[in-house]
Amino acid sequence: MRVFRFALRALLALSWVLIGLLTLVLIFPLAGQKVRLEFKRLWSGVLLILCGVRVSYSGEPLRHGPTLWVINHVSWLDIFAINHVRPAVFIAKSEIRRWPLLGWLVAGADTIFIERASRHALQKVSRAVQDKFESGQVVGLFPEGTTSQGYDLLPFYANLFEPARRANVPIQPVALLFFHHNKRSDFAAFVGDENLVQNLWKVLGATGVRIE
Repeated sequence: MRVFRFALRALLALSWVLIGLLTLVLIFPLAGQKVRLEFKRLWSGVLLILCGVRVSYSGEPLRHGPTLWVINHVSWLDIFAINHVRPAVFIAKSEIRRWPLLGWLVAGADTIFIERASRHALQKVSRAVQDKFESGQVVGLFPEGTTSQGYDLLPFYANLFEPARRANVPIQPVALLFFHHNKRSDFAAFVGDENLVQNLWKVLGATGVRIE
């Protein structure tokens, strides 16, 4: 059953990703910001369903106006779980751009990539974030700079908070909790030496994965 479940979900998710890529190429250049954001929200929700991942949330997210969401980082699922609540522009490490298909998709969805080896990376990211704030968008920041098992927080890269401080933009913390069969778990965490294909095999073949 695990192999069948993985194969079915992988086929459906891949088809949905290809639809997303076609939309980015053919429709996004002609669409306004409101349409693009709504598509990102709906598309992310459907992708999570196809992957067999349930999402719920508590608290009151800031739904209007420029906002910085500060989020703990556990998995490649994080971006889609957040977008399902309110479409965001994310700051992500440049390595993600090289992921097959998902990297192209994330890049086409206005992700701000940071080249951590570059001396001028922070200046470029700050200008890009400021532009997003001026257009009233929410920016998602993973200040730990890497993924964790989701139980604790790693040290923050505090300098990435500076654009929000200068613009006097609200900063709202977001905690992602991962569950497997209703128990807190690092089952779906994308950490260590595991590659993306291995993590996809584990997550798409499983049941009972939930993000709160």
